[in-house]
Amino acid sequence: MRGGKVKPLLPSVNRLAEPLVQALLKDAASLRIRADTLQNGSLLVDAGITMPGGLEAGRRIVEICLGGLGNVSLRGADTFRNWHWHLDVHASNPVIACLGSQYAGWSLSHGKGKEAFNALASGPGRAMGSKEPLFDELGYRDQAESTCLVLEVDRPPPMEVVHKIVDQCGIQPDRLTLILTPTRSLCGTVQVVARVLEVALHKVHALGFSLEHIVDGAGSAPLCPPAKDFVTAMGRTNDAILFGGQVHLFVSGDEQAASDLAKQLPSSASHDYGKPFAQVFKDYQYDFFRIDPMLFSPAWVRVTALDSGRTFEAGRLDEELLDLSFGGQYD
Repeated sequence: MRGGKVKPLLPSVNRLAEPLVQALLKDAASLRIRADTLQNGSLLVDAGITMPGGLEAGRRIVEICLGGLGNVSLRGADTFRNWHWHLDVHASNPVIACLGSQYAGWSLSHGKGKEAFNALASGPGRAMGSKEPLFDELGYRDQAESTCLVLEVDRPPPMEVVHKIVDQCGIQPDRLTLILTPTRSLCGTVQVVARVLEVALHKVHALGFSLEHIVDGAGSAPLCPPAKDFVTAMGRTNDAILFGGQVHLFVSGDEQAASDLAKQLPSSASHDYGKPFAQVFKDYQYDFFRIDPMLFSPAWVRVTALDSGRTFEAGRLDEELLDLSFGGQYD
């Protein structure tokens, strides 16, 4: 076709992720995870509740979360004195991979009170069954015969939740795989830290920058040590991105818009920046919704305006706060 760019066909995150799910199940024993068949035929993968899991299992789960559109690798680096290992993330279609699949946007709940089950699901199944308005903005939906979701929880979901997922995805029960990755586990740690690019794109969207102008991107963040309790574990995984995350976005369109985006994107642009996340959470009486949503973004960003070739940089890496968070030396 002449006379302009051809709009690419949108990929099926479920079809691309399916062979990755099957490979994960095949290698379950060597990855130290376990798959159990529920009474309705759905598969439940324990990746850190009673099974130890590990870094490689976590890395593979992230690539499933990205809908088969991303690559994740573990790399040694001297960026920080005490935290050598980093997770690098790149997606061939970052908007669909990160916001259309990896983003934990499908709210699942059942019951009331202390026994209530609440989880935010991520992964390719969102593009089939979730009713999030975000998919209307993306102009994206997917259809497939099988699907997978990742839940950051420390106990199995009740069957009512499983039935809901099956119904909303429009699949047979035995074509659903649910992967459970507690935040305190190694798998959970990897899959949250590897959201560094997704977190950046989510803030890009919140800032009102057109997602159609996001052409490509890559990110990196240091691997934090797991913690024995949920709040500390959640804090460390967030801080890996807030204080040590790096993202480079390549955008089309107006150069000034790219420059403005770079200035607004880093976590240090938020008024809640400056303390480990667990401490911020505590200061707000553990009310997540009181935290400035603009805090959730990488520490350091570069935005390249492809039409002009200029690159704009903002933010900073904060090794002192990273050490404070990862070492747990705060009240």
